[in-house]
Amino acid sequence: MNILMASSELSPLIRSGSLADTLASLTSELRTLGHEVSVVLPYYRAIRENKSIKTRKTGVKFSVPVGSGRYPCEVFETKTPAGVQVFLVARDEYFDRSGVYGTDDRDYQDNAARFIFFTKCVLELARRADPAPQVLHLHSWETALAPALVRDQRLPFRTVLSPHGLEYQGNFWSFDFGLTNLPGDYFSAQGLEYFGSMNCLKGGIIYADAVVLPGERFVDAAQTTDYGCGLDPVLREQRHKLVGIPSSDDVLDWKPDADTALAAAYSRTKPAARGRNKEAFLQTAGLAPGASARMIVTFTDATKQAGIGNLLASLDRLLVDDVRVAVLGAVPAELTIPLEVARRKHAGKFVHFGEFDEPLARKALAAADLFLVPAAVEPEATWLKRAILYGAVPVAVQCGGLFQYVRDWEPGGNTGNGFVFTRESSDGMVDICRRALRTLDDPAQAETLLNRNLGTDFSAATIAAAHVNLYERLVYPSYIGRAA
Repeated sequence: MNILMASSELSPLIRSGSLADTLASLTSELRTLGHEVSVVLPYYRAIRENKSIKTRKTGVKFSVPVGSGRYPCEVFETKTPAGVQVFLVARDEYFDRSGVYGTDDRDYQDNAARFIFFTKCVLELARRADPAPQVLHLHSWETALAPALVRDQRLPFRTVLSPHGLEYQGNFWSFDFGLTNLPGDYFSAQGLEYFGSMNCLKGGIIYADAVVLPGERFVDAAQTTDYGCGLDPVLREQRHKLVGIPSSDDVLDWKPDADTALAAAYSRTKPAARGRNKEAFLQTAGLAPGASARMIVTFTDATKQAGIGNLLASLDRLLVDDVRVAVLGAVPAELTIPLEVARRKHAGKFVHFGEFDEPLARKALAAADLFLVPAAVEPEATWLKRAILYGAVPVAVQCGGLFQYVRDWEPGGNTGNGFVFTRESSDGMVDICRRALRTLDDPAQAETLLNRNLGTDFSAATIAAAHVNLYERLVYPSYIGRAA
């Protein structure tokens, strides 16, 4: 099949979150399966200034209408390390900036204009492509206006939207709707209008041919007020087009039986060596050794600031027992001093590594008894999945992004792979960690959880095949059940 993707980021060219990794993995695997796949990105300053990225001019130039004006662009081309073709839309006014979405935790005020322009350029490229793409797969709110534009212009493309987080909606004041050049009836309760504003993601959900959410369990959860982020009524109305496919991450190199960063390789069939990794990590981290010590690990990249705050408030109670806690990754300035105070107060039992280092992260995951996710995370949950692959037992707050990956342990029914808590608080965190630690004190339950997590399949090939199945059902309506 011929698939054109559009996104605001793609690893390794530009990354601000796991969307970039997810898209890189999916496109690479689709190409491996024999499909023609290309990606359109804005030509950001960071890409242009990266000497390791080789780009070339395509000779393609055109202009698109944005409101009352027409704005020109030039198209460049490069390839990812996996060989995926990438088109880069250049317009310095919009993309020659220091940030992708903004700077200093503030969004650019003209983000509506920037990404409306970009989305229209994506459609113009799709029009000009030969052979033409059969499917446009749009990622996140930045490209979510494309399905409405495709419908209005009666373009011959099937559209798929992956929100990558329902909380990120592209909500702008109503006057920005004029920049879309869509007829006024698209700005209605049945279209882009959302409590008087323009909501890009809402429009994408309504006008796309299919909407991909991260797993079947989240398809159901997203239609509730708890997890729909205000869009649950729209998702219920459009339930017929919702498709649950777990997010694709690059986990190919995340295999504890072949990881050269580890003190000892281990696997589901040879789990005993895992203990040597805990001993080695305790020494590396400057934590007190102990044959019975339990290791809790969390990454700041896998949680929010509130989660680290709750963890700090929990340390006095958690560390009373024979427990060690390691936090990896940078934190906001206001948490730097509290973390240092905690390190000194709990010397030998608590450590924070401010600079994130992948080899160290691998060692930490191999050492962890529990991988803690103390606050809501993005749906891709990349580090959580890697932790599971390394045999760590996930302990996570209940949120939409984790539905597909963490199920609460029920020893009576022998179901689940981790521990889920509903109260995003220090009390809730302490209670669930203690429950998890008590469970691991039972050798039979601990062995079952370890084997189950080490045997998890997050195969990118399986996930890519599910996408191909969806694409074929859209392009060939009579398609029934044929293998992708």
